[in-house]
Amino acid sequence: MPTGKIRWFDSKKGYGFIVGEDGKEVFISPSNLPSSFTPKSGMKVEYSEIEGAKGLQAFDLHLVQRSVPRRHTSDEMNAIIEDLIKLLDSTNAKLKHGKWPDPLTCDRLAKMLRAVAEDFDIDD
Repeated sequence: MPTGKIRWFDSKKGYGFIVGEDGKEVFISPSNLPSSFTPKSGMKVEYSEIEGAKGLQAFDLHLVQRSVPRRHTSDEMNAIIEDLIKLLDSTNAKLKHGKWPDPLTCDRLAKMLRAVAEDFDIDD
């Protein structure tokens, strides 16, 4: 069963969209929702997909209950942010000279940015 986040849902318009973890957008129709489910932007959901006349549609949505991950302490985050700033500075210097950093540095930077974003994301 795929998972994703509700990108937006407008009860007045009567529809919305989920962005799956694979990046696909899936249409949400109120007629496909369980009666006890009220979708809200940012909710992480599991759902089934069916190919409709206008593309993928979600049905059988369920809120994903997750345990709250341990957040880093402020001291830990301070060290992580300092390392990230150093890496961003060195990357910026290369970009200013018209050069991209090597793939290993790009990969490391992307992973660090995602990890920091996850720690600061309080909507999950």
